[in-house]
Amino acid sequence: MELLRIDCLGKELRLEGSMAGWQQLYWDNKLVSVKQASANHEGLRNHEFELTPHTASTEEQAQISTSLKITLEVDLQWQPFNLQYRLLKNDDVLTQGNRDSKDIEQQTPVAPIPVKKQFSLVGLASLGFKLLKNAKVIKVVLAGASVAAYSWLFSFQFALALIACLVFHEYGHIRAMKYFGMKTKGIYLIPFMGGLALSDEKINTRWQDVVISIMGPTFGLLMSIAALIAYWVTGNVFFAGLAAFNALLNLFNLLPILPLDGGHILKSISFSMNSLLGLFACITGAAIGVFISYTLGLALLGFLLLIGSLEIVFEWKSRHQSHLLPLDRYGQLFSAIWYLVTVGALVAIIWYFAGSGDEILGLPLQILQS
Repeated sequence: MELLRIDCLGKELRLEGSMAGWQQLYWDNKLVSVKQASANHEGLRNHEFELTPHTASTEEQAQISTSLKITLEVDLQWQPFNLQYRLLKNDDVLTQGNRDSKDIEQQTPVAPIPVKKQFSLVGLASLGFKLLKNAKVIKVVLAGASVAAYSWLFSFQFALALIACLVFHEYGHIRAMKYFGMKTKGIYLIPFMGGLALSDEKINTRWQDVVISIMGPTFGLLMSIAALIAYWVTGNVFFAGLAAFNALLNLFNLLPILPLDGGHILKSISFSMNSLLGLFACITGAAIGVFISYTLGLALLGFLLLIGSLEIVFEWKSRHQSHLLPLDRYGQLFSAIWYLVTVGALVAIIWYFAGSGDEILGLPLQILQS
């Protein structure tokens, strides 16, 4: 990931690195210093390189009449992220300062972030939207197709209410993106799949990934609570069904399976744990979740939780290659609590309506127990 970008003798000086310990320093897009990966991935490191008139370009020779020794002193701490730096020309200080996670969130990397290419329905749909980004009618067509699909499954009135829940869920993602200053492309509804909130911009930190991912289910939870209150006030079973099925949709979104929201959340938490103790905590938490699910008779939820957790554990070794700034320990704890409270609240709503004796309202719980 890009750690630092400053001016050095009228040219850009850029430092890139990862939690694996490697660091690479570029001056005018030329690699001038490399620090190899090591177990000691934090602390003070010095990058030194020499500029001479012989090696400089014609434009640079006007600034470099004699050999110059350039030193970048970097004191790096990953959790919480803090980078203190000092740039020296020979023994003279040119500039100094520090950076924190807020600076990383707001930066736009110079070097494009490589994206792992893999086939997925979501990726295929996203590509289709990019090809049709100037045809705004696609949103209306997809929304109409979604209404027709859900009307066929339920009823027209319930389909409209379900679409409203999906839009509110995706709006949660949109609000989080805008909070981080990201430009959004709007919400697209996909029949039988839900919806997508799209943005062309890339995230820089795992905190951004957590907040953007969890805000959709959080908004979904608020919608279910609002429908629950409406049911208590009016006694209309329509609101009860809306609350229960909306809770089920958002609960499935929180499963730790990529590309679902839960997969992004738990991957960000577990990949930010930079020790075997962190991995053990992740495995223990997943095992407890599976045990509780099967104890409560939620067989499907427990099975998918197990599969998703194993997927994340198997990818844990690749965490150092990510360009995303990891969560600090406070961020890991806060994200885990936020995730568990949201999951627990959604399960509680489903369980509450299943005890009403109504066969339709008990269907979400039966799905989880299947």
